[in-house]
Amino acid sequence: MGARDRAGADKIATNAIAVNTWLGVAFSAAVYFLAFPMLRAMQLPGSLMEYALPFLTLMGGTLFMESMNISISAVLRAHHHTRDAMLVTLGQNVLNVAGNWITLFGMFGCPKMGVLGVALSGVFSRCVACVALWILLDTHTHLRLRAADFVSISWKRVRRILHIGLPAAGEQMCYWSAFLVVTTFIARMGSDDLAIQSYTLQIQRFAMLFSFSIGLGTEILIGHLVGAGQFEEAYHKLLRSLRTGLLIVSCVMLVVAAFAPLLLGCFTRNAAIVAGGAVLLRMAIVLEPGRVFNVVVISSLRATGDVGFPIQMAVLSMWCVWVPMAWLLGLKLGLGLVGVWIAMITDEWLRGLLMYRRWKMRRWVKYAERSRAHVADAEDSLAPV
Repeated sequence: MGARDRAGADKIATNAIAVNTWLGVAFSAAVYFLAFPMLRAMQLPGSLMEYALPFLTLMGGTLFMESMNISISAVLRAHHHTRDAMLVTLGQNVLNVAGNWITLFGMFGCPKMGVLGVALSGVFSRCVACVALWILLDTHTHLRLRAADFVSISWKRVRRILHIGLPAAGEQMCYWSAFLVVTTFIARMGSDDLAIQSYTLQIQRFAMLFSFSIGLGTEILIGHLVGAGQFEEAYHKLLRSLRTGLLIVSCVMLVVAAFAPLLLGCFTRNAAIVAGGAVLLRMAIVLEPGRVFNVVVISSLRATGDVGFPIQMAVLSMWCVWVPMAWLLGLKLGLGLVGVWIAMITDEWLRGLLMYRRWKMRRWVKYAERSRAHVADAEDSLAPV
């Protein structure tokens, strides 16, 4: 888009949506049929299995819709229709919350369905969001996929996508796999600690939204600037976004920490859980600024084509620092969740400062020059398979 190659952008978008849909179908099937062994591997207490299994089966079995939503939203954002993608997500969440309220409390004659109702509500909101995004894709970009587009895929274009996408996905897989291992440590601490972690993360995600929104917006702008050859402007754009992100997230976390007991009281009346969650939310004042470095800078590095360094540092930091440190502090030394979060803070800041140093040293410029040089001539040699 930055190089004004609209035809090439449409071809990339078509292939991305098609491939992501097939990947979603594969993962949906895997989670649907392997839900029970997955939950056992996480050492979920038996008392929670009857609730978790139907929830994971339904939510996991419809992941293919989420994969379509992700790819279509990315295309809309690349075309500067970020507000529409946001409104769809907002509508999806509103529907989900409303559905939860109806099914949990038996409103309007609906039976009280508990966790199963929450899952059904999530599936319904996903369906509505998926339909809305397909309509917006047609309306704003006039990109219409035919059935043949899901079969006739240019693997050369897919390789171009995966050159950037695989390391990015690998970084996320590395994070979530490490997170799952750490969750097994927390599960061994007891159901109260598991509840504290769950409630705290739900509140903490509000602050994460600001990090991810600034990261996504900066990634789009950096990508366009790199495509247009404006490397110096791209360099300063990231630094401005980083300052903005640090200021906003720090202010949000200070407010969250101040009202931590009140916010946690919305989830539970258990005094021990509220007190434990409040401690973690106050530790998040240190944690979240570190995450800003990772989210914003890594997104921008990805936009320039510098994708190898973040995944290398992710593997090194998460599996050599976060996971073993969480085990040592949380289980071995008996610090519990506080020890786990100290490990998480160390990981986020270590990676974040390494990413910042990478950007300041302009190691990404050679990747940006290479990516821009290949844009024009690459599409000429690409033909559908």
